[in-house]
Amino acid sequence: MTGRARGVGGSAPRPDGPAKADGTFAYAGDLSIPGMLHARTLRSPHPRARIRRLDTAAARRIPGVAAVVTAVDVPGVATYGLIVADQPVFAATETRYAGEPVAVVAAVDAPTARRALAAVEVEYEPLPPVVDPEVAAGLGAPPLHPDGNVFREITLRHGDPDAAGPVVVEDSYLVGMQDQAFLAPEAALVVPAADGGVDLRLATQWLHSDREQIAACLGLPEELVRLELAGVGGAFGGREDVTLQVHGALLARATGTPVRIAYDRVESFLGHPHRHPARMWFRHTATAAGDLVSVHARIIMDGGAYASSSPAVIANAVTHAAGPYRVPNARLDGLVVRTNNPPCGAMRGFGVPQVTIGHEAQMDRLADRLGIGPVELRVRNALRPGDVLPTGQVLGPPLPAREAIEAVAARPLPAALTAASPVTARPGGRGAHADVARVRRGVGYALAYKNLLFSEGFDDSSTARARLELDAGGRPAATIHSACAEVGQGFVTVAGQIARTELGVDEVVLLPADTGVGSAGSTSASRQTWMSGGAVRGACVAVIDRLLARVARRLGLPPEVVEAPRRALVIAGGEIVGAETGTRLTLAEALAEGPVEAEHTFHHRRTTALDVAGQGDPHVAFAAAAHRAVVDVDLDLGLVHVVSMALAQDCGTVLNPLSLRGQVEGGTAQGLGLAVMEELVTVDGVVTNPTLHDYLLPTAADVPMLDFVALTYPQPDAPYGVKGVGETPTCTATAAVLAAVRAAVGRDLRRVPVRPVDLVDLAVPPLGGAPPGGSPTGE
Repeated sequence: MTGRARGVGGSAPRPDGPAKADGTFAYAGDLSIPGMLHARTLRSPHPRARIRRLDTAAARRIPGVAAVVTAVDVPGVATYGLIVADQPVFAATETRYAGEPVAVVAAVDAPTARRALAAVEVEYEPLPPVVDPEVAAGLGAPPLHPDGNVFREITLRHGDPDAAGPVVVEDSYLVGMQDQAFLAPEAALVVPAADGGVDLRLATQWLHSDREQIAACLGLPEELVRLELAGVGGAFGGREDVTLQVHGALLARATGTPVRIAYDRVESFLGHPHRHPARMWFRHTATAAGDLVSVHARIIMDGGAYASSSPAVIANAVTHAAGPYRVPNARLDGLVVRTNNPPCGAMRGFGVPQVTIGHEAQMDRLADRLGIGPVELRVRNALRPGDVLPTGQVLGPPLPAREAIEAVAARPLPAALTAASPVTARPGGRGAHADVARVRRGVGYALAYKNLLFSEGFDDSSTARARLELDAGGRPAATIHSACAEVGQGFVTVAGQIARTELGVDEVVLLPADTGVGSAGSTSASRQTWMSGGAVRGACVAVIDRLLARVARRLGLPPEVVEAPRRALVIAGGEIVGAETGTRLTLAEALAEGPVEAEHTFHHRRTTALDVAGQGDPHVAFAAAAHRAVVDVDLDLGLVHVVSMALAQDCGTVLNPLSLRGQVEGGTAQGLGLAVMEELVTVDGVVTNPTLHDYLLPTAADVPMLDFVALTYPQPDAPYGVKGVGETPTCTATAAVLAAVRAAVGRDLRRVPVRPVDLVDLAVPPLGGAPPGGSPTGE
């Protein structure tokens, strides 16, 4: 591959790609060290219970058990949390969800650790769980936590909330709990250090946030808690919260021995927060010509037992509830509630996939009522830069929402299913033998926009270091140091491309991500290419500035040139060139005096929090996407075959076309999964399908080849004009597949995932049109 292809804009290959493909890549779960102990976690079987007695003596007496740690052994702060520190390190007097950690043990091997878990004596007094968010939020509900049962409530008012058009559509929708289902479960290796601190290698999305929470719980200064990123096998938001980190560190310090702590698949389903289930009610009104007049919505999300990122998720849901449309009047209310269900938090799309399901179903319903096409209605109302959003924020450029829906509508449709079609092309594939005469085809559209980066005034930043020097062979080489967590999104590729482009070198080494450099923030919110890419770029620019200044001093150029050397010197073709001074130096010659190093911290523009009326300037920027889904549905078996998915997405400047393709394909597959198969099912607060046998994920056989159109309008205030791309297609894929299934079967489907019983059993009662909990406005 040429140097140009390895720079910005080329499809440079992933440096970790070969190892991941041939199975030699070391994930966090593969870490080991001689003499290490093995840790296991004891979890509550009850969604809500008092702990009457906890006795670990018998477990401690088992030969080979090194330590048993419970709440009484936490030396620092007893609780932690990503936004609100409301989650106990261990349940002490009360458990609030089935699966909550009560104790951890460390032993010489995993079987001994499991025997020790069985020997821990816990006397529970089960209490009636509160698993319905409407009940938990209602008057008279038992308090589930000292902080109360409501994590956050948002009331947004825009224009004249009482204004209404003559055409009205109204309905309610449900979204089930989706799991991130990353393939490598949680794991860490923790080593006690001679200075009294701990060194952790782990899979996470945010090293410095983990460090802050671990240090607080251990009662240690943050500098004594050092983290290095281990191999991460997917994240999708599920690794943004602390899970086993504090437990492993407590055991390592208690035993003075390295500890490997890891979850199995069942524990992984129980151990991290999931996508929020949602109940949503919408009322849209429009003119007879199809112009939206108002949108009313009420959204209630089940946050589960602890806050995680629920306060931010509900803000995203409410501020995106009207969709990417001009809406002059809005009344949007949102509530996220504590229950005794598993905690919910960040997941790809962060509240937007849920509301997209609702507002897009409403747009289809409105199009039917008006007698116009679904694409025409969306084009007519699509936001444009300069429009005012329901929050009062003025939409900045670019947002090609209209262009996105028009682009997917123009893509060619797949061939019709016929008797000659292979059986593998039918719903259910070879095993179902679907009768083509009983298969119906449907086409559905969805349009959405998603905020990029952190919102509501968060002072977000990312720091990176760059170093340019001669390697052992005398060739210029760059080293980049960033704490950005590579979770599969491709930063390890893009960082190298940026360094090669800015520094004019081919050899770039990316140091392991760790807390030895400033925070890069979280790998979430579609932010790392923009934020950490901006930090790497800034550090590289500073390195070149320093190198050019050194050359200018060596050449005896005037002080004003030394101060601003790019006025006279440039990097071109791997050389330092000065047209006016007649300078021509190779980088190797310029670096002969020694290395040059610089650090840069990148910030995005400031935003503001929502006020009491839901008004403000909360989001940095947005990206739009549109999907068109084509499905075949077997009317007898209730099976859905997704025939084709077309996607047009607002991508900004594309730094790596190959990585872009991977992100949008993954986002589409995850949205498709939520539409027709993925749901973590709970009964009275207990998860009933915490294995990959029972939690269905789409496979390669379920996901068609993506027909993808990239809309590349540069984002003005972002490095190179980039936009994050990983989340937006997840927002639209679910809604488009749901719309296509609705079109195929001719039924009002208001719940995802769609189940076979929803398609074949006409006795299933509809949800009806009443808002959850009743309309706060009496509508």
